[in-house]
Amino acid sequence: MFVTPAYAQAAGAPAGGGMADIFIQLMPILLLVVIFWLLIFRPQQKRMKAQQAMLSAIRRGDTVVTTGGIVGKVTKAVEGEDLEVEVAQGVKVKVVRGMVADVRSKAEPVNDNAK
Repeated sequence: MFVTPAYAQAAGAPAGGGMADIFIQLMPILLLVVIFWLLIFRPQQKRMKAQQAMLSAIRRGDTVVTTGGIVGKVTKAVEGEDLEVEVAQGVKVKVVRGMVADVRSKAEPVNDNAK
């Protein structure tokens, strides 16, 4: 009496969707995951790789900017360790390699064996 024909047909219909129905319901979630990966995670990974390459390429004579905004010239750079940066004439500070924000100018390779 209060049941509409459309409701009566839907209630009496067999549930035969199965896997296709579940796939259709999960499709928007999968689409969002793909969009997030393409727009957020992938570019961030590229930036991290570029930052790591820049940090590993720092050598003596480079002008660097720290994350604190201090600009100085690298006087000692040992692979995988701290950097010694001269911020003023005669003033040298130790800086953790990971705290370098930018390399302003690259120096020519230094030949320590030349006399």
